[in-house]
Amino acid sequence: MAFLISCISDPVLMGLLGAAVLLAVLYFSTGSKNAAFKLPPGPTPLPIIGNLHLVDIRRQDKSLMKLAEEYGPVFTLHFGFQKVVVLTGYEVVREALVNYTEEFVDRPSIPIFDQIQNGNGVFFSIGDLWRTTRRFTVSSMRNLGMGKQMMEGKVFEELHFLIEKIKSFKGEPFSLRSFSIAPINITFLMLFGDRFDYKDPTFLTLLRLIDEVMVLLGSPYLNEKNKKDSLFHDDNLIASILDLVMAGTETTATTLQWAILLMMKYPEIQKKVQEEIGRTVKAGSWATYEDRKNMPFTNAVIHEVQRFITLLPHVPRCTAVDTHFRGYFLPKGIIVIPSLTSVLLDKTQWETPHQFNPNHFLDAEGNFVKREAFLPFSTGRRNCIGESLAKMELFVFFVGLLQTFTFQPQPGVSEADLDLTVPETTFTLRPRPQATCAILHE
Repeated sequence: MAFLISCISDPVLMGLLGAAVLLAVLYFSTGSKNAAFKLPPGPTPLPIIGNLHLVDIRRQDKSLMKLAEEYGPVFTLHFGFQKVVVLTGYEVVREALVNYTEEFVDRPSIPIFDQIQNGNGVFFSIGDLWRTTRRFTVSSMRNLGMGKQMMEGKVFEELHFLIEKIKSFKGEPFSLRSFSIAPINITFLMLFGDRFDYKDPTFLTLLRLIDEVMVLLGSPYLNEKNKKDSLFHDDNLIASILDLVMAGTETTATTLQWAILLMMKYPEIQKKVQEEIGRTVKAGSWATYEDRKNMPFTNAVIHEVQRFITLLPHVPRCTAVDTHFRGYFLPKGIIVIPSLTSVLLDKTQWETPHQFNPNHFLDAEGNFVKREAFLPFSTGRRNCIGESLAKMELFVFFVGLLQTFTFQPQPGVSEADLDLTVPETTFTLRPRPQATCAILHE
């Protein structure tokens, strides 16, 4: 009693006591298993760093999958003082992105995008700005030829330039990064109306700047966004073009590099693709995107490349409204990470998830089969707007290259020496810098 009277007479002690009581109330009201407003479970955070010590910065996606084994497919992490809800596995991710489209439609603030774009563009904008910009962008891309035969003709033209570039190496080793120039030029052609010569100084400068930005985009996020009242203005236009350049060049270009690296790694698969091309495509002709229907093994290989490499592990979302999901309460604005890696490597969906296995997309008779868990372009309202163009480019470039060349490791390097690990954290998972030799296919 004397202690209580002493506390009441001391304002400092009263403040501390009040804070302790408040913390206790918050703890028990949010931490109780029967509470209606509880976050998903997760590891206990350490002071200041939260759970950062549990995440491998080089492969955050694999770290999240490992944590899901202990805490379940929906769990909470603390990145410093920031709470993040992680969604893993095909069933959970698809449910969130397809059945809760409005709840999980927003993006959180990411510093590098905030500094460059001030909340504009099509990729990280939110609300009416995002909806209007996306509709306008999709409409404009269709008007510019996306998904039309005219654009396929431009891809064939670019394939010719790429093949001539590769022939110039005369069988000597060259960097896998060299394959990026063709997909990048297709994006520039659509946005700027013309392609660049591969030696053009402006083109080379753009390649360097794109590379630098993609590395920067691998850094952590969270800041405040600046917004403008008008939806159509120069800043939004520039930001949208930058989004298309980054997304449209990096994804297809990097996937093509992985495809060639995997053909070097598995020469028996490369040979089988070339045999199917020889049976299907007339001599002196290129395979069209429509030909994929008659090339089940090649189509399966391309799909398996995209599944196996998990190119874009996750792009963060945030809740647009207070949301109840799978028995948990996710307050408006909380960051949500739907892990695409966990979908593409989900052991309940794929027979050999961690192996490069084109049979994932083939039935017993060798026919191509679609798989619901194949979501490299994400799903729902924020799915990739350039998906149709990316698929066409990847097929035409990949088949044209293997129709012309056989790709081998450089002298002194065996298939076993080829490295499939990821060297650095960027916005996408790029293959480690390596060289290839292109031998003209007879």
